[in-house]
Amino acid sequence: MDEPGLAVRRKSCPGSVRKRSRAPVQPSASCSPVDRKRLNSAEEPLAEPSCGNDSEEDMFGDYDSFCGNDSLLAQVDDIEHKYLQDEKLAIKPPGEIIPGNLQPGLPQKKQVNFSITENTVVLKADKEDAFQVGETDAVDNNQEQTDSILDELPSSQLLYFEKMHELSSVSRISPASEGRNKCVNTSLEKIRSTSSFYHDAEHRKRPTDSSSDSRSDLFKTESLKDHLKSAMTGNAKAQTLQVSKTKQLQEAVLSEEICVARKTIESSSVDIGPFYGLPSKVKDLFRQFRGIEMLYEWQHDCLMLESLQQRRNLIYSLPTSGGKTLVAEIIILQELLCRQKDVLMILPFVAIVQEKLHMIGEGSRGATLEMTLAKILYASKNTQIVGMSATLNNVGDLQKFLQAEYYTNNFRPVELKEYIKIRDTIYAVDSKAENGFTFSRLLNFKYSSNLEKADPDHIIALVTEVIPKYSCLIFCPTKKNCENVASMLCKYLKKEFRAHREKEKQDLIKNLKYIGNGSVCPILKQTVPFGIAYHHSGLTNDERKIIEEAYSAGVLCLLACTATLAAGVNLPARRPLHRVILRAPYVANDFLKKNQYKQMIGRAGRAGIDSAGESILIVQEKDKHLVQGLINSPLENCYSNLLLELTKGMQTLLLSLVGLKIAVTYEEVNNFMCGTLLGVQKQLLSKERSLSEIIKDGLEKLIEKGLLKGRISEKDSHSKCTLTVTPLGKATYKGSIDLAYCNVLYRELKKGLEGLILESNLHLLYLTTPYDTTSNCSPDWLIYLRQFNQLSGAEQKVADIVGVPESFITKKASGQAIRKNVDSAVVNRLYLSFVLYTLLKETNIWSVSEKFNMSRGYVQNLLNSAASFASCVLRFCEELEEFWVYKALLTELTKRLTYCVKTELIPLMEVAGVLEARAKQLYNAGYKTLAHLANADPETLVKMIDHLSRRQAKQIVSSAKMLLSEKAEALQEEVEELLKVPTDIPETY
Repeated sequence: MDEPGLAVRRKSCPGSVRKRSRAPVQPSASCSPVDRKRLNSAEEPLAEPSCGNDSEEDMFGDYDSFCGNDSLLAQVDDIEHKYLQDEKLAIKPPGEIIPGNLQPGLPQKKQVNFSITENTVVLKADKEDAFQVGETDAVDNNQEQTDSILDELPSSQLLYFEKMHELSSVSRISPASEGRNKCVNTSLEKIRSTSSFYHDAEHRKRPTDSSSDSRSDLFKTESLKDHLKSAMTGNAKAQTLQVSKTKQLQEAVLSEEICVARKTIESSSVDIGPFYGLPSKVKDLFRQFRGIEMLYEWQHDCLMLESLQQRRNLIYSLPTSGGKTLVAEIIILQELLCRQKDVLMILPFVAIVQEKLHMIGEGSRGATLEMTLAKILYASKNTQIVGMSATLNNVGDLQKFLQAEYYTNNFRPVELKEYIKIRDTIYAVDSKAENGFTFSRLLNFKYSSNLEKADPDHIIALVTEVIPKYSCLIFCPTKKNCENVASMLCKYLKKEFRAHREKEKQDLIKNLKYIGNGSVCPILKQTVPFGIAYHHSGLTNDERKIIEEAYSAGVLCLLACTATLAAGVNLPARRPLHRVILRAPYVANDFLKKNQYKQMIGRAGRAGIDSAGESILIVQEKDKHLVQGLINSPLENCYSNLLLELTKGMQTLLLSLVGLKIAVTYEEVNNFMCGTLLGVQKQLLSKERSLSEIIKDGLEKLIEKGLLKGRISEKDSHSKCTLTVTPLGKATYKGSIDLAYCNVLYRELKKGLEGLILESNLHLLYLTTPYDTTSNCSPDWLIYLRQFNQLSGAEQKVADIVGVPESFITKKASGQAIRKNVDSAVVNRLYLSFVLYTLLKETNIWSVSEKFNMSRGYVQNLLNSAASFASCVLRFCEELEEFWVYKALLTELTKRLTYCVKTELIPLMEVAGVLEARAKQLYNAGYKTLAHLANADPETLVKMIDHLSRRQAKQIVSSAKMLLSEKAEALQEEVEELLKVPTDIPETY
């Protein structure tokens, strides 16, 4: 016989009818069929209520029954009073009250099993679908019972359990259960944070006396009947949970594992848990998404180092492809999950810095990295720095600079075989040989006279030995050489290459056409059918990404690329890279460095796929002796670059030290500089200038530029004179403006106040075109003149204002001699602002690159640089009150440059996961504002927007809600700031 549906009746006034809807109860997978039947039966229609009185006192009244004619609450109340007086009442410490077997008063099928433990009250149904009262299972099963029952409990019941926990927490808690309680609390807290409780549900206060008498008093004053009524009242009012309970419990279990892991990793024990102190879930995820079953021996040894256990600084160095990144990821996860610290790579604040340390020796980027690390070391003694690199030589200097320990290993999962090709002979690199390499083999490929002319370096012979079965990379000296090599190969490869994964290659061309707004590079259109492509900075970011993914998946089997691919791009992911070919021992016009060579050849071979990897360096006879030196030489040393570009290195560091008040006297600055890599390597400085003299000279230059105020002297009487930053200096370092241009920028902004042309964005675009982009710009003067003539009269005045007269452009275009000197940097900068102006009007990188005869990658990089610099100029103006007029203008322009779309699409593109094509789809579908997206239904979005998955739709809606909330909070803060009463109001006495 089916169980009757659960019903709650209320009294009502005659003639009045009130209905109360309830969310259907979803049975969990663990429920028995009978359990599910009862849960489903709860969805039957409720009896018509007969009272409009909603007070909790008479909500149940005389009709508070669960089923049939008997009142369950009344029976429970009656039984409870009997057993509270029963001598056989079992009271078991700590904090656990378990009634004995119930006898009369309640039929067996309607008995209730209440287990009141330290954390929860558990209701259970037996196999016969009956409510029974019995003893709780052993303590070890308590958590399992809690997890299973929570999946079916409404939010108000969880709130009730938490109240019970507050009561029981005052009683004695055994040491064995204390840790478990903490983790269960974490689980409940996790659920509470994602649930919506009805806060008005009544839960009466309970006594806090831990004695048995007070426990008896508790149940006299607060009966189980009251508890159930209170819980059911809350259930009726509680809102439906917005998050899947199964998902909540999964997160709660993970939260508990993190709780255990955190305690374990903070202990001094050597055995730090199931997966290096992390939850076992992390190990499962590495196996699922990365195919990592177990760590290499060196990785285990490194993670178990005492220096890491005690959070001391560490440098570790291994060959490329040795698995260094995985160690960094595990360390980062330990910080995030177990120690709950922030982890920021490259620009850290609190926890770990993880960076390729060999970059410290690379120009202005190296100077920036050195400055960042030095500030962290000086200002924060609790920050851990973990550096990794494949190419380190003078590691002693870096150890001293970073105050770090050092771990190294020569492990490489796949053997790397190095070869040199001279003419048609291939030599194996052999460090034991007299000249560095020994004979290996001759090329076995028949070349015709025409093919020999087209391919004198025998690249076709080298690549056809491996493709299409295996993957191959060809590193070329220049971007043009990459394109030429890719085109040449396709002309002479057999037609059979086109048949390999033909359908996927056709899809790749379609994708390239889609992201190019209907345009595809002619070279890629020719080479992709053969499984070949080029890869360099002339491609757009989207093109590079899609080509990398296709190569990784094996759709493309060969890439002709520049050296930039060697650093930072881990290729391939799912494809054996059997061979790396170096087209020549040059990067542009510079001979290859040992570090660069190691980075390139380190891409060959992949663990678990290849038994070995090969690298082949193509060498001309004239370069043979240079290559011998390259092969036999050690890795280059890493030196400080603070002195290489003073305005981006030393002077920038000195200004920020004073501005941030890290060091404000000559003496303090000296002490700081001794802790930099430059300070460690000061013995390498020329004898003519010591480190202290370099510091003194740098500070004086900053004072001359009007960025600092104070006096500098090496005499003791003035060494403690305080230095201060000027408003211009503060705007410069807060805006991250290159010190070489800060005064020029100030003058141009000042001049702009006298006559800023606002008819269009051209004048503002000129002001936000980066200064450092002009050096590699060579204007096409005919294009320059054509673009100038297309401007309006007001826009043409911009050229005169900045110092480029029309006559100069006209004479340059006609090839006439120029008598008047015009600043070439200003001329080039205006030309680039024309490019940006055209781009903002057309928002199509392809068409603009064709108009100005520039690569689309160059145009996109210019756009990105301008967006970044515009943000810097905005911050610069915010720090100087005289430039307040620029704030709103630059804010809007920065958005236009960042997204480079029509103005109406910008709000949509602020949402995560929405690029230009998707923004157009949403706008055309009627979602024109952030509020539209925040209030959208994901299911409706999926139906209306082509190629939009449910996951993407949910992400878009969630991101829009978050952005809308952030904007509202920002406005609220602004309102509060405006309404705040000033503290310095004059008073009358």
